[in-house]
Parts: sequence; structure tokens; C-alpha cells
Amino acid sequence: MVDSRVDTISRLAQWRIDSLGPCNFKKSDPFKVGIWNWHLSVEKSRYLHVRLFPEPSKIAKEQPPIARFFIRVSSVGPNRRPSVSPTLKLYSLRKADGIEQLFHEKLLRTSEDFVWAVDSTFHGRFIVDVEFLDLKICPMNGLKGGEASSIWPMEGTMQSVSSQSTLQCLSRMLDEAIYADVTIKTIDGTLQAHKAILSASSLVFKSMFHHNLKEKESSIIFIEDMTLEACMALLRYLYGTITEDNFWKHRLSLLGAANKYGIVDLKDACEESLLEDINSGNVLGRLQEAWLYQLHKLKKGCLAYLFDFGKVYDLRDEINDFFRQADRELMMEMFQEVLTVWKPV
Repeated sequence: MVDSRVDTISRLAQWRIDSLGPCNFKKSDPFKVGIWNWHLSVEKSRYLHVRLFPEPSKIAKEQPPIARFFIRVSSVGPNRRPSVSPTLKLYSLRKADGIEQLFHEKLLRTSEDFVWAVDSTFHGRFIVDVEFLDLKICPMNGLKGGEASSIWPMEGTMQSVSSQSTLQCLSRMLDEAIYADVTIKTIDGTLQAHKAILSASSLVFKSMFHHNLKEKESSIIFIEDMTLEACMALLRYLYGTITEDNFWKHRLSLLGAANKYGIVDLKDACEESLLEDINSGNVLGRLQEAWLYQLHKLKKGCLAYLFDFGKVYDLRDEINDFFRQADRELMMEMFQEVLTVWKPV
């Protein structure tokens, strides 16, 4: 029948009903929004009962929808007066044409999951409007522990796509030396890079190219305290394309470069990383690095490992060698830590 058809555009579905007929019941033809086919139905008794539910199917059973929507019924004619459904779960509120519209968020499986009893009398033709604001797939068939995922792009999706595209372009600029305008000479080779990227990442690099320094004249930077491989890891970090494995492999060299060139976020990342795998074999070296580069969290972690957890007893020989070379102020701080830990209760 003609008035069983539901018209859709974008996320809006509209069902125009001429009459309910003698049985006072009508069910719409299926209409597709998202990945599901849907039905509307209306039944008139004391109230007009409106239902919205997915068409029974394999996809509706395996991936039941959580719908965020609002729905309204209005008569057709010059005095069109909509009735807007009361909230099942208040999610948000907006006003349109002076009418408050309450949004629902509801897991819909059967025709009984959403039933709205309209406390209005409609004579003749009327319209049922449903606007879907979001559709999510219920996790693990409704079981707890998962997170519902939207089938539609949400805020931040385009930024993510754009960021990925930008990173690919930056990676190509570095790998293929596209319009590179600066040469970096390391201890065992040379690399090509871009002044703009380096300057945006580090005030030290920016100063090299801004003032009348030799780097500005020659477009050559000498980084002779880094290997070619470690320097490439530094560049990949600045260009946003470094991998986790590459970062971990070169993090001590990256820490030195971050300190030297004032790259604060890289320095913080190195400190957090070095905190994650302190052990008896590296704790004294980490403590020395923490002191050298003023990494207070790392220093605190190393001292706690040695004294609070008693690992200093496993490093008697190493400690003696360490004290022969350590800075006097660091030794004093270590002794202070010993006194604090061994203070009588």
C-alpha cells in the first residue's frame, strides 16, 4: 500500500499515513537507515502506540543497534500540531519550532523495546518522523565489557584522516629529500632535511637559521655526537613518523639530542620510557643520565628502586665503581636517601 512506504533522506525517516483502517493498526514497509532495515508501526486504542524496531535479520541479531534518535507524530493540515515523545533516557535536549525535542538512546531488538503511547487524538492523515542522531553496534551481542561503536563518522574522524595523510607526506619529504634545504653531517654519514621542520620543532635549530651563524650560510648542521641511524630516528620523530621500536632502540641518543636542542616533548617521552624498564643492570646508568639531564622523575624512580626496594644490596661492586665517578652532589643525595629509608620507626 502507498501509505506503508517510508521516505528517507540522510538520517531522517518520514511515514505519511492516510488512515489506520478498520483494524486500527498499520505497519510500515521496511526502510534502511545505517546497516539495518527498520519498521515503524502504529496502533490506536485509547492512545496511539508508536513503535520503532529493526527488521528481524541475521545482522540485527548479531549486531543489534543502539539508536540515538527523536520521534514525533503530527497531523497533516494548516494546524499541524506535533506530539513529541517523552524521554526514555534523556540524552540531550534541543528546541525546534518552539518545541522541546527529547532524544532517546535505546537498544532496539524487538517491537517491544520502544513503544510510545501518544496522548493525542489524530483524525485523518498524520505523519510519523524519526531522526536518527547516531547508530551504534551493541558490543558482543549486548554483553557487558565492550564499548558500542558508531557506524557513522564522529567528531575527530576527519582530523584523524587528515593527520594520517599529512604524516605520509612528511615521511616522503624526509625519505625522498623532496625540496630538502639543509644537510646534516653525523659521525658516520649525511642526511637531508628541511629548515622549516627543524625550526618549528626546536628553538635552537630556528636560531641557527635566523641569526648570522655558519649554519645559515652553509645550510649544513654538524651533529657529530650521533650516529647516522640515531640521527635519522631524531628526524623521524620531528617529522612525526618514528616507530615504537626505533624510538626504544635510540632513546638514550634521542634524550641527549632532545636536551641539546631543547625539544621538550621528546625529552619527556624519553624520561617516561626509561622509567618503564629499570633493572639491576641499568639502574646506575639511568641514575647518572637522570642527574646529567635533570630528569627528576627518573632520578626518583632509580633511587626508589635502589633503596626503597633494597636492590642496592645486589649491586655492591657496581656501587663502589659508581661512587668513584659520580658527582659529589648526587652522592650526597643518595646518602640522604639511605638515611631516609633506614630511619628508625
